[in-house]
Amino acid sequence: MAEAQQASGRGAQLERTGLRHGWTTGACATAATTAAYTALLTGDFPDPVTIELPKGQRPAFALAAEELAGGRAMAAVVKDAGDDPDVTHGALVRATVRALPPGAGVVFRAGPGVGTVTRPGLPLPVGEPAINPVPRQMVRDHIAAVAARYGGTGDVEVEISVDHGEEIARSTWNPRLGILGGLSILGTTGIVVPYSCSAWIDSIRRGVDVARAAGRRHVAGCTGSTSEKVAVAVHGLPEDALLDMGDFAGAVLKYLRRHPVDRLTVAGGFAKLSKLAAGHLDLHSSRSQVDKGFLAGLARRGGADEELAAAVTTANTGLEALQLCVARGVRLGDLVAAAARDTALGVLRGAPVAVDVICVDRAGTVVGRVGERGPRDG
Repeated sequence: MAEAQQASGRGAQLERTGLRHGWTTGACATAATTAAYTALLTGDFPDPVTIELPKGQRPAFALAAEELAGGRAMAAVVKDAGDDPDVTHGALVRATVRALPPGAGVVFRAGPGVGTVTRPGLPLPVGEPAINPVPRQMVRDHIAAVAARYGGTGDVEVEISVDHGEEIARSTWNPRLGILGGLSILGTTGIVVPYSCSAWIDSIRRGVDVARAAGRRHVAGCTGSTSEKVAVAVHGLPEDALLDMGDFAGAVLKYLRRHPVDRLTVAGGFAKLSKLAAGHLDLHSSRSQVDKGFLAGLARRGGADEELAAAVTTANTGLEALQLCVARGVRLGDLVAAAARDTALGVLRGAPVAVDVICVDRAGTVVGRVGERGPRDG
């Protein structure tokens, strides 16, 4: 069983392609911050600097630059995206750490090349540096660990910058989303998995085969690690029943149409599953977009008046559309989940698979859910 589990999901993608994984900007920022704060307390920069990622991996990063002077320390690492065609590959991610008075906590600043949030609908308030929640928590955890080891208070200002980040960001969705001035510091696992359509789809098929061979009659197709955790918490599924669906909802559904199990849970971020709800089977941002007009139509079905529907249509992101509806008592998350289930059942074409859907936000909170329905339920 252990061998079968290791050969499913993202591991199978890397195993079959030989592609090299890389590190997120969030992991790089954490490593640079850890090195800088260590130097601020001890006078020495650890090089390489080792950090712990959310799933327990402990990569080491070589320092590309370091500076200690005037009550501050700066360390930098080069972003290595492995074999993924990431626009940030090779970027220099810097962290500058300054001590703050006791009780100040960890304060984040956007340095040159890191964007600032200027519009609602993102997982950060307007005016905040575009350093996403998981990288912020990674930085806080490592600051606390360094403080405990070397007798610091852990009260610091952390400024993250990316050399040429504003120029690089023009090749991303940041300007359209209202993140101005540079890149976002991203990542939920710390690891960049090389993107290969054929390998990922093949790993999905292997995952289904492994689950069926193990006698699993209920599997979950999840868009990422956050939704996977929710699916496990809700349904108590074992590891070999989890399919790393990523953006390839169609691949899961088409393979299960030919190789059915009794039940499929589709779990994912609200925005991605709104694409499935609208009929898209490839959920990648380069091939499908959140249709806010479609969401407005769902909102009307849920009781939204024209004022709210218009606000949904012009929302900055799917998350903002959801927040607008929640504030007015319209259960847009449940409506998206139901429409996504309808799309899934349509692709299954009568195969004996019951489907339920769970929509989550970036924090892993369930924001929409619909129970199982199969081909015989009408």
